[in-house]
Amino acid sequence: MSTDKMELIIGDKNYSSWSLRPWLVMMEFGFPFDEINIALRKPDTKTKILEHSPSGWVPTLVHGSTKVWDSLAILEYLAELAPEKNLWPSGKQVRAKARSVSAEMHSGFAALRNEMPMDILSRIDDVNPSEACVSDIERIIALWSECFESTPSTGSFLFGAFTIADAMFAPVATRFKTYGVELTTEASEYCEQIMSMPAMNRWCAEARKELQN
Repeated sequence: MSTDKMELIIGDKNYSSWSLRPWLVMMEFGFPFDEINIALRKPDTKTKILEHSPSGWVPTLVHGSTKVWDSLAILEYLAELAPEKNLWPSGKQVRAKARSVSAEMHSGFAALRNEMPMDILSRIDDVNPSEACVSDIERIIALWSECFESTPSTGSFLFGAFTIADAMFAPVATRFKTYGVELTTEASEYCEQIMSMPAMNRWCAEARKELQN
């Protein structure tokens, strides 16, 4: 792995679901990096992000002369950078499924994103989700179940051990908790597994500090 310093530019920890994904992977798999936090929803937010990211969005990974400015692209870059860390599950078929569910999360579930935005520290129980949002929730729960059933391995994550696929769904676990979404026992236990990760606990604690400042 290159010895160039890595910098991860992220937004507010309470709200930035896209930032959470690569941060969680980098923490869980031991990638050394410096963290640059940019407050969102401020008059100068865009200007500050553009100092690091050509897209004007977070997250962005800077590694030497390389810039990667999309969450899933960052995760793929990290997987190529350190294949020995097994960021994706082993086995071509299982890996293909993990990539498929990750890509579906990356590009889909617009109703869930719009109606239940990530707000880790809040507890909101008066949301009346649309049919589209309910459909998104049902699809996610079904996806998780399919992953568990198709992976004959030990562990509490989608493909046994923690992988990129779990990081892609980590913000969903926070949403389900924030909005009190009724889940199957299996889905509920999976969300608790995500939320109990030490790195996730650290993210939530730092989100609380950010809001207090």
